[in-house]
Amino acid sequence: MAKEEPELANRPDNTAFTQQRLPAWQPMLSAGIVIPGFVLIGVAFIGIGVALFVTSQNIQVLEKDYTGVETNSPCFKCSDPSVKNCVCKLDFSLNKLFEGPVFFYYGLSNYFQNYRRYGVSRDDTQLSGDLEHFKNPDEDCTPYQYDARNIPIVPCGSVANSMFNDTFKLYQIVNGKKKLVPFDGKGIAWWTDYNIKYRNPSILPLKNAFNGTVKPIFWPKPVYDLDPTDPANNGFINQDFLVWMRRAALPDFRKLYRRITEGDYAKGLPTGDYSLEIAYNYPVMSFDGRKKVVFSNVSWMGGKNQFLGIAYLVIGSMCVVMSLVMLIVYAKFKFPEEEEIPGR
Repeated sequence: MAKEEPELANRPDNTAFTQQRLPAWQPMLSAGIVIPGFVLIGVAFIGIGVALFVTSQNIQVLEKDYTGVETNSPCFKCSDPSVKNCVCKLDFSLNKLFEGPVFFYYGLSNYFQNYRRYGVSRDDTQLSGDLEHFKNPDEDCTPYQYDARNIPIVPCGSVANSMFNDTFKLYQIVNGKKKLVPFDGKGIAWWTDYNIKYRNPSILPLKNAFNGTVKPIFWPKPVYDLDPTDPANNGFINQDFLVWMRRAALPDFRKLYRRITEGDYAKGLPTGDYSLEIAYNYPVMSFDGRKKVVFSNVSWMGGKNQFLGIAYLVIGSMCVVMSLVMLIVYAKFKFPEEEEIPGR
């Protein structure tokens, strides 16, 4: 029996599948299909763009800068790093209902949380409640791995150490008296962060799990004391801590601080005068940063975002214009069908 040559031995079986002879459908893109297709896509995109743009325009946003750089700023004296425990007030008025639910954010500018060395400066195993990493923090946490006495820092790393710590209280001025506007701080963090990624040690009381460790250098109080009145909002699962630990992608960002959804303000902030009291603790002058507060409501499409609506309008308009151009070219340069050649 003759031995098969190597070329024949490696040849696939002579079947429709291996030889790619299976029946296939290939669209024939004629002018009668392409031009109406572009028109339909353009009209659909324009419709979506109009809906997005109009909805975004109806979203209410109120921003107030409180960095304190300007001498006429109510927080000017607080921007001096030598001034401790400083409280400043931002007064503002609303001439119409600020529809609820109202979301209250703090914003930072020129703050690069996306810097790689900053982003990896954390110990995720420690933040999941592993006591072994309480005593031996990950080397990525350097220079906030141990303090000057070589005692481990918990939580360690630059991200945790730089946690935002300004606090806010909002009052409505009614007949010359201050009425506290209740803040809702539950559920402001990602569900996966609160329920899966971050966990407290199983030791009770929680304070005992942190024996032999110290708080981050720039923190005023340890992590087990962030909210001692509510075990479901204390330690590594504190909502404000979780919001801060989820880093921003851009140098100008805002993070959710509270929602206004309770009591007399469930439908929003009514017209009137308001005063926002700010415990000014977080320094930003050293890196030319800015701080602001933002009040905003949302819609079915989320927060205010004009870019998305404009992008849909531009793409939809381009599709319609291109369909007109193709129609003109087709009508002008359309070639007549070839005359049938005798004998064919």
